[in-house]
Amino acid sequence: MSATISKIEVFSIGMPLVGTFTSGGVSKSVTKCVVVRVTDADGATGISSIDPSSTAKSPHTGPELALAIRDRIGPALIGKDPGHINQICEMASKLTPSQPGAVVGVELACIELVCRRRGIALQDYVGGAVLDRLQFNGWVGELPPDEAVAEALRWKNAGFKSMKIKVGNDAAKDSARVKAVREAVGKDIKLRMDANMQCTVDQALALCKAVKSCDMQLFEQPVHKDDLAGLARIRREGGIPIMADESISDHQSLIRVIKADCADFVKFGIKQAGGLLQTARMLATAEAAGLPVVLGHGFGLDLSTTAEIMLAATSRNVLPGLECVGPLKVVDTVAKTRLDISKGSIALPSGPGLGIELDEEKLARYALPMDH
Repeated sequence: MSATISKIEVFSIGMPLVGTFTSGGVSKSVTKCVVVRVTDADGATGISSIDPSSTAKSPHTGPELALAIRDRIGPALIGKDPGHINQICEMASKLTPSQPGAVVGVELACIELVCRRRGIALQDYVGGAVLDRLQFNGWVGELPPDEAVAEALRWKNAGFKSMKIKVGNDAAKDSARVKAVREAVGKDIKLRMDANMQCTVDQALALCKAVKSCDMQLFEQPVHKDDLAGLARIRREGGIPIMADESISDHQSLIRVIKADCADFVKFGIKQAGGLLQTARMLATAEAAGLPVVLGHGFGLDLSTTAEIMLAATSRNVLPGLECVGPLKVVDTVAKTRLDISKGSIALPSGPGLGIELDEEKLARYALPMDH
């Protein structure tokens, strides 16, 4: 790279959702995201988005991450080479030690810029794709059985081959929902359960026993993220493969899960893992440990979603049924073209970079004030 960074723009975005979504007891109707655009001295640009979870607390909310990039990281990177990703991440981490999400946004935008300058797609930056088509995972809320069945059949009829069913801590209600969905969709659809940490060990074991006949692909994060011993016990005694999600927040926590022998699958996304390069390293670690990965996060804009799709295509250890399904939950996009994953699978997108152009009018339409 020869041209250095001349400008870093940050957009705080409030993207309305197609309805109200509840996960782990937290409901929201708008997802607050951050869009980053890095421009170099030659006029080349790179873009990214960061999408904090619905349970994000200060200082990890979207508006706070946007301010961290605008006020602390951005000014420090002017004049730096966007191709020196390790240096950029090191510097950004020192400036925002308590906000790793801000580092992720800058890292991905710089990588995207590098890819555009080289004329390559994002997946080629990390070694190239081994998959040319990606599948996505549908979801069924904590609903009465008849409503859950209707939702599940919509996913199946659209073309989805797998879906997760949200469960809580009531084995009778949860098992009735799961059994109704399994009966409705037939045996060829992969079914997952996700408790978002709402169960005790005993409640999780009771649910495992109640749905034993339903051929569940996995049970996601039944107990609190720090209760690895509880996860391990459910894995030993429950008879259903366990997936750790909230238990994983970075590479170190992935190692802890591996050492605790408490999961059959692990799940993380690019922001959750700490950036594109860190996610690629974690994919390699999980594969070496014999743990397939479910990749993706639930409320992403097209930019972060496409990044996860492209990264997923580089590893056969990523389980079919990606969970980067944010575009299905939002009413619009900030890009000029909209990513369509509504049929449950897509051909691998091509670049350069993410192959996405920002729409200035929509950036303005969905802008949140940044006045702090």
